[in-house]
Amino acid sequence: MRRLSRRKALSLVKELDAFPKVPDSYMETSASGGTVSLLAFGVMAVLAVLEFFVYRDTWMKYDYEVDKDFSSKMRINIDITVAMKCQHVGADILDLAETMIMSNGLKYEPVIFELSPQQRLWHRTLLVIQKGLGEQHSLQDVLYKTVHKGAPTTLPLREGASLEPLSACRIHGHIYVNKVAGNFHITVGKPIQHPRGHAHIAAFVSHQTYNFSHRIDLLSFGEEVPGVIHPLDGTQKTTPNNNQMFQYFITVVPTKLHTYKISADTHQFAVTEREREIDHAAGSHGVAGIFVKYDTSALMVTVREQHMPLGQFLVRLCGIVGGVFSTTGMLHRFVGSCVDVVCCRFKLGVYKPTEEAQASQQQNDHLPPLDLRPGEEARG
Repeated sequence: MRRLSRRKALSLVKELDAFPKVPDSYMETSASGGTVSLLAFGVMAVLAVLEFFVYRDTWMKYDYEVDKDFSSKMRINIDITVAMKCQHVGADILDLAETMIMSNGLKYEPVIFELSPQQRLWHRTLLVIQKGLGEQHSLQDVLYKTVHKGAPTTLPLREGASLEPLSACRIHGHIYVNKVAGNFHITVGKPIQHPRGHAHIAAFVSHQTYNFSHRIDLLSFGEEVPGVIHPLDGTQKTTPNNNQMFQYFITVVPTKLHTYKISADTHQFAVTEREREIDHAAGSHGVAGIFVKYDTSALMVTVREQHMPLGQFLVRLCGIVGGVFSTTGMLHRFVGSCVDVVCCRFKLGVYKPTEEAQASQQQNDHLPPLDLRPGEEARG
């Protein structure tokens, strides 16, 4: 009984075989078939390698939602060099709620405004990247995916000692502000807290020393992510006028960045620039200085780095193998049929009657007809 059940199970399995084995004696090989097989294997290998590179690559997915976090503080990272001495300039922030935020987190460092050869090379490279970012947004995805923690992205230090006077001031550091619109500005005189509002001590600074030519090495919002280039990084403005106002209008968008190398809460922003000379006699009023007016967006962007799943890669790989086999097989049979019809049958005269068939037909035509009586059959 056990043997009988085993035989039945084995026969049932054989009946379900979807891959019947064809005996070798029934298979006919040819040189053309071998050539097509080699071409098919080559095409499959090339497509499989290309598909593997696609599998290894990643892409950035952008999701948008409403930013519900308005109670937390926003960090502003600043690294600006002004062509004035540090004792003559001051920086602070005044937000929309008339809250004056002192620049206690900023450092004032006397430096040389002109860049060294190594610094100029870094600055030119940064400008080239900025130009590429303006032309194609996909470059930003590459920067997102290649960031490294601890990678230097700020202006390198000046190599060696210089005899030039330290006539410029580098203002760098970070400030935490409320998530409301505000105005970060650098102008003449140190800021002071005044009961009636906002004030800078500028009475003791000579008007001839005013020079707000500046270079922005870094201006970003949120957590500082090394390797990410922001719109104003590398901006340099020079002016021969003493009373020059530089304005930057910024819209900040909260951004959460999640890649395979780093996760950070940063901010993207768009900027509009404007500059004009202060001339009260001509009706151009204002205060000379550098003004960065920012406002936060109600939307939040989540940027995630995604990868092709392994299952999808295997399915696409099987599709490549099966598709190439099927396509080359159909092409081979089609071309073979065409060659057989054109070259073998028409040219070699397959459809023409042979000489033996013609002689037999003529012999049958000369034979007398048989006179058969009813009920008799011809015998021969």
